Amino acid sequence: MPVKRPSIEEAPGLAGDFLDQKLLDRGSASGSTRVSLKDDPPLLTLPSDDNRPLKQRGFWWRSVKHDPDAIATQPSVFDDPITLELYRPPPSYENTHRFDPNARWTWREEKRVVRKIDFRIMLWTFVMFSALDLDRGNVSQALTDNFLEDLHITTDDFNLGNTLSRLSFLFAELPAQIVSKRVGPDVWIPTQMVLWSVVALSQYWLSGRTSFLATRFLLGFMQGGFIPDVVLYLSYFYTKTELPIRLAWFWLANYTTQIIGAFIATGILQLRGKNGAAGWRYLFLIEGIFTCLCGLLSFALMPAGPTQTKAWFRPNGWFTEREETIMVNRVLRDDPSKSDMHNRQGLTPKMIWQSLCDWRMWPLYILGMTHMIPVGPPNIYLTLSLRDLGFNTTQSNLLSIPAYVIGAIGLLATCYLSELIDNRVLSTVILQFWALPLLIALYTFTTQTSQWIYFAVVTLIVGYPYVHPIQVAWASRNSYSVRTRTVSASMYNIFVQAGSIIYSNIYRADDKPLYKRGNRILIGICVLNIALYLFTSVFYRGINQRREKIWSSMTPKERVEYLETTEDVGNERLDFRFAY
Repeated sequence: MPVKRPSIEEAPGLAGDFLDQKLLDRGSASGSTRVSLKDDPPLLTLPSDDNRPLKQRGFWWRSVKHDPDAIATQPSVFDDPITLELYRPPPSYENTHRFDPNARWTWREEKRVVRKIDFRIMLWTFVMFSALDLDRGNVSQALTDNFLEDLHITTDDFNLGNTLSRLSFLFAELPAQIVSKRVGPDVWIPTQMVLWSVVALSQYWLSGRTSFLATRFLLGFMQGGFIPDVVLYLSYFYTKTELPIRLAWFWLANYTTQIIGAFIATGILQLRGKNGAAGWRYLFLIEGIFTCLCGLLSFALMPAGPTQTKAWFRPNGWFTEREETIMVNRVLRDDPSKSDMHNRQGLTPKMIWQSLCDWRMWPLYILGMTHMIPVGPPNIYLTLSLRDLGFNTTQSNLLSIPAYVIGAIGLLATCYLSELIDNRVLSTVILQFWALPLLIALYTFTTQTSQWIYFAVVTLIVGYPYVHPIQVAWASRNSYSVRTRTVSASMYNIFVQAGSIIYSNIYRADDKPLYKRGNRILIGICVLNIALYLFTSVFYRGINQRREKIWSSMTPKERVEYLETTEDVGNERLDFRFAY
């Protein structure tokens, strides 16, 4: 049976007949051969079932079993002497000393290393994101404790505060990412956490509209860049097929924090009146102190990279030399562009400008701005809406939990679906088809509508499938260079924050209590988004087809000449294919 060559996206460049012949020589029904690691050098496995879309592996995620002692090393451009030199990591790359094109490892070793990364790296990023969400989301819980009345501010003032927070968050995104690229995310992210925690806990002393707006602005500014920094950091450790699922679990922190935070807030808000202070003041103070402690611990728990885990308090590091070799080579075989830059190498103005001018990424940026607008306003006003329906503080916080549980399930389901069908457009447009009928129903409600019917519909809207992690991984995958990935992560999040600024001002005080005008706007944007997703699919499909036509018409010699002489970089290359 003929063996399919890895796609150009999976093994960019020209592996040529050399790779094909090696695979054919190895061909077997199982896709891998049990080989002793003492063989010099052991041959490669066939392209891994674990690195194919699920639709090519059977329905269930774990349906394909491997001999744990079979070779897991995947074919790549490093197996061809010609492309090896074209893609060899430069000496400046921090992990170059562990790069070995002849390195081979087994499935047992690889899975052990991945689980170790999950425990050592992924778990703590989950904790850090939880701390972020506590500090940026607890203002919603404060609303249930007469927050607006205590500060003598209106819902329009509250909208302005949210707008300032997101605007400052937006402005800080790219500068924060540039600083992080220069000093390293392992230094910058903990620094950010300590800085914003000071602002967060200082909200205990809020006195009115001015101090509220000032802390909202500062909090957003200090938090800007955190998420793209973490995504870039995780890309050092995971392959492109592993990252989307990890990001799904990463963003699950958003929902678990909202659920746990609702219970925490219910307890803390009972302190209202203690020492003459409102309960929401204790909420900001206690959760801000928690974030500060997480930030201080992050200085010790965030290594700079796979081969940089040693420290004075951790002299042996987290990984052995063998594990470092596996980590480095598996990631580079999956994406050779990850060795383009040192993890503490800053971006020049020219690099930034080139990345900003990458028009191929702009459809994803636009989707980032618009995709959550239809569900944004109901999400922001969930607890306040529940108070307006007659529920008390405790009931309002607890009744918000079902929406977050539904949203968490939708988050994981859509991320797994994205890998199952290997189609980002179909798995992300689901959000729009979910929201559209519910928004139409919300628009038809009157003041006579049962509070429980209103609660059910709003709960389903707020429990929307959270497709944001898929689109973050999608933008990272289509960047295809450290330079572009660094800027695109910030740009995508800038557009997301721009979208949040838009939807923070759709529900206005003069449109209360049913927000008929606002809901009409949300319905229109939802329909527009469906058209934008269709355009994005056609856009990337068209680029891929044109490139494939050109690439297929070239002889092997012409392809090698192109790879050796081209000035195209990143996703401009003829041998790169966009995901869609």
